[in-house]
Amino acid sequence: MPRPTPPPANRRGWEDKASGKLWDGALDAQDVFGDLDGRRPALLAVHDAVDDTTAYRTELSARVDQPVLSDDPVLQRDLQLPDSWWQDLAGTLEKVAAVDTDRIAVREQYMDRAIPEFLGIPAPAVTCWTAAHSDLHWANVTAPLRILDWEGWGRAPEGFDAATLYAYTLLQENIAARVRTAFPILGSPAGLAAEATVCAQLLQTVSRGDNLPLEDRLRAWSEELRRC
Repeated sequence: MPRPTPPPANRRGWEDKASGKLWDGALDAQDVFGDLDGRRPALLAVHDAVDDTTAYRTELSARVDQPVLSDDPVLQRDLQLPDSWWQDLAGTLEKVAAVDTDRIAVREQYMDRAIPEFLGIPAPAVTCWTAAHSDLHWANVTAPLRILDWEGWGRAPEGFDAATLYAYTLLQENIAARVRTAFPILGSPAGLAAEATVCAQLLQTVSRGDNLPLEDRLRAWSEELRRC
């Protein structure tokens, strides 16, 4: 499917108001991934508008009939997902990771600052950077599998999407274990940088008053990572 083309800006300074990773994320994802063999809703059209102080973008994506698996990013209930769903997820994330991009989802400077602050250890070395969705939680996936909200995708430490999904599953021990089974990079030296980064990110949100139900599990996870 060709890239939807937004109309040209009609006000000076529009580029300063409407640009950057999040603004262009859906368009870039459409360019690079298309519909990912049906696992990503295709972007069908884009409309931009601007007034004196604000730029707006409206995006039309293919309809997704299935509800998301959770109303909240944090999984609050047990789910019975078939093995095929987990296989589809792992295969889709492999295709995403194989993409070469200059978009950045996680900056090394952030890791060097946040991991010592929130985990109390130096930031682990990143052995491999790959493309990632970067916001893979339970309010962004459906069954059958569709992955929503691609505006923030970009380069991150290998295993970042798996670590993110795991973090948002910590209240459900059985499914958290299933995440680690589906993504064996978790718990491996290659995945340590991703796990530490995600754990630091979520602990940072806790420090701001968000994701408070996860606090105890995140602190237990951080203790495990400190021993690695």
